[in-house]
Amino acid sequence: MILKTVVLTLIEMSPTPTPTGIDTGGLANFLRAFFAPLFLVVVSVVALFFLFTREITRFVQFLILAVAIGVIFYVPNIIEVTAKAIAGALGIK
Repeated sequence: MILKTVVLTLIEMSPTPTPTGIDTGGLANFLRAFFAPLFLVVVSVVALFFLFTREITRFVQFLILAVAIGVIFYVPNIIEVTAKAIAGALGIK
């Protein structure tokens, strides 16, 4: 009983290992904050071009594509959620 208490106390007192790799926790947020405004500017310029040349069909196609890509930029964890949903639908755990 005493030995068990001593061992548990030593385990609790042992130092936790420090991570040895590069911390990439904020990388996705940094990239999202950097590329999202650039994406909006490019989408705006191209959309205005399609509107001024009166190519409404191409404008609508571009708008649908831009919204789909924008969801990937602005919704956090969308790729992981989508991958898990597809794997679940295919029966993969």
